[in-house]
Amino acid sequence: MIWLGVGVVRVLAESIVVAGPAGVSVRTRLKHLTPGDEEVLRQVGAHLGSLASADLKQRCADGTAHSAESWAVHKRALTGKSSSRWAGSITKASHDQWGLARRGQHAHIQNLQAGIAMISQRLSLPIGAKGSKRAPGGYGSQREWFAKSRRLRVLQDRLDAQRADYEAGRVRAVRGGKGRARNRHHLSEAELTQEQWRQGWEAARWFLSADGESGKRFGNETIRVTPGGDVSIKLPAPLAHLANSPHGRYTLTGPVAFAHRGDEWADRVTSDRAVAYRITFDPERGRWYLTAAWTTPPVQTVPLAAAVAGGVVGVDTNADHLAAWRLDPHGNPVGEPRRFAYDLTGPATHRDAQVRHALTRLLHWAARHHLAIAVEDLDFTAETTREKHGRRKRFRHLIAGMPVAKLRARLVSMAAELGIPVVAVDPAYTSRWGARHWQKPLTTSRRTPTRHDAAAVAIGRRALGHRIRRRTAPPPHDRSDRAGHRTAQAGHGTPGCEETRPRTPGPRTRSAGPDPGRKRATRTPNTVRDVRSEQEWIQHPLLLTE
Repeated sequence: MIWLGVGVVRVLAESIVVAGPAGVSVRTRLKHLTPGDEEVLRQVGAHLGSLASADLKQRCADGTAHSAESWAVHKRALTGKSSSRWAGSITKASHDQWGLARRGQHAHIQNLQAGIAMISQRLSLPIGAKGSKRAPGGYGSQREWFAKSRRLRVLQDRLDAQRADYEAGRVRAVRGGKGRARNRHHLSEAELTQEQWRQGWEAARWFLSADGESGKRFGNETIRVTPGGDVSIKLPAPLAHLANSPHGRYTLTGPVAFAHRGDEWADRVTSDRAVAYRITFDPERGRWYLTAAWTTPPVQTVPLAAAVAGGVVGVDTNADHLAAWRLDPHGNPVGEPRRFAYDLTGPATHRDAQVRHALTRLLHWAARHHLAIAVEDLDFTAETTREKHGRRKRFRHLIAGMPVAKLRARLVSMAAELGIPVVAVDPAYTSRWGARHWQKPLTTSRRTPTRHDAAAVAIGRRALGHRIRRRTAPPPHDRSDRAGHRTAQAGHGTPGCEETRPRTPGPRTRSAGPDPGRKRATRTPNTVRDVRSEQEWIQHPLLLTE
C-alpha cells in the first residue's frame, strides 16, 4: 500500500503473460450402439457408481485425518469388488471431490465474513447517512436497519457453523449434484416428471471414468480405444460374465473418431502415452459420449516485452460483449474500436457456444495483425456477497452474470492454439481512468466511443507499460512550449514519435500577420500623435545645484 496523504491507494500488480493450458479434453459421440451395449454400460456404471458413493462417504468421514495408509485400505476394499485400476480411479475421484468441496467451503466462509463486515459497517453509521464511491452509507430507514441487524445475527450463526465444520474437516458433497437433488422436491418448477428426474439422477451418479497409464497398451488398460476407434472396457469382477472379448473385456459395436485434435490423440495412442477416458450418458437426448483427456507439457511463456513488441489488443469484458481496441507499441489507439457481442440467456450449451463464437472472432482479428491480447485479471469471488451493493439488484445480477472464469479459461486455451500471447493486467481504475482521459479525446464527428471502448484503451496501455492518464497541459502563462509539450503518448527517447516543430516564417504570435513589415510602410496612423512626444526633454539646471 502507498500513503498519499489523503488516503491509502492500492499498489498495482505487474502485468504478466498468462501461461497456457496444462491439459486437453476432447469429446465424441458413441454411435451405432446395440441395446446389449447400452445395457452393459448401464450395469457397469451403476455398479461402479454405488462403489464410488460409498467411498466418497468414507472419505468425507475421514476428513483431515485422511492419509496414504487409509487411502490404501480403501483401495484394497474396492479392488475385490471391481479391479485394482477401477479402485484407483474411484479413490482418486473421491479425494478430488472432497478437495473441491473443501475449497468451496473456504470460499463460503470468506463470503460470510465479507457480508458480516459490510452489514456491521453500515449499522454503525447513522440512519440515512450518505455513502461515498468506495463505501455505502447508512441504511435508509429504521425498519431496514432492524431487518439488517437480524440478518447480521443469522450470518454470524452460519459463519460459526461453517468454521466449526472447516476446523473439523467436515464437508457435504452430493454425487449427482445438489441442484439435481433439490429438484426432486420441486418437480413442477423444474418442469420434470418423476421418471425424467430419476433417469437424470441415476445417469449423473454412474461412474465410468478411467485414468490413463503411460507405457500400457494404447495408454489405458481399463477403457481402451484403439487407433482404429474400437472401444473396449475392463469389466468389474461381479460383471465378468458379460464379457464378449478375452481377459474379461467387453468391446462395443460402434467405432469412434475424434474430429477435434484427432491427430494428437492418435499420436498418443500409437506411442502408448497416458490418455484418460470418461463415458457419460445424456438422458434428454438418449446419447452416449466418450471424453478423452491428457496432459500437455508446459509451454515456455515469452517475456512480456517480446509479447507486446508489435502492439496489443485491449479487451474490456462486459456482461453482453467484449469491447476491443488495437494499440500500437507506443500506446496510441489505431483504427476503430471493435465489439464482439454474445448472449448469455438460455441453457448452458447456448451460453458456452456464444462465448466461444465471440472469442473466435476476437482471436482471428488479433492473429491477422499479429497482436497480443491484454485482458483484466478479474476475480469476483470477493464481490459475490449481496450486502456489498445493497439494493442495487440489477448491478449485483450484472456482476454475477459476467462469465469471468469461463472467458478466462476459454481465451487462454484458444489463444494457445493460435500462438497468441495473453497478457493479464491489474483491473484497478481501468474503466474510470479510461473514461476520464480517453473517451473525450477519441470522440470525433464520425465516432463516439463508449466507456467500455475507453477502458479497452486503458487496459492495452497498462499491458504495454504506459501510464493510463494522459499528460496534463502546462499552466497557460503563455503560448510557447517552455513548459513542455502539451500531450505526448510516446516516451522522450523514442525516435520518430515527436519531431521538432516546422519553422513558420514571420513572428510566432497571433497578434501580427505573417509579414507585418509590408503593411507597415503603407499604413496611415488612425490616432493623433501626442505633442509631448515631439518635444525634446531638457533637465532644469537648478536641479543640479545644491
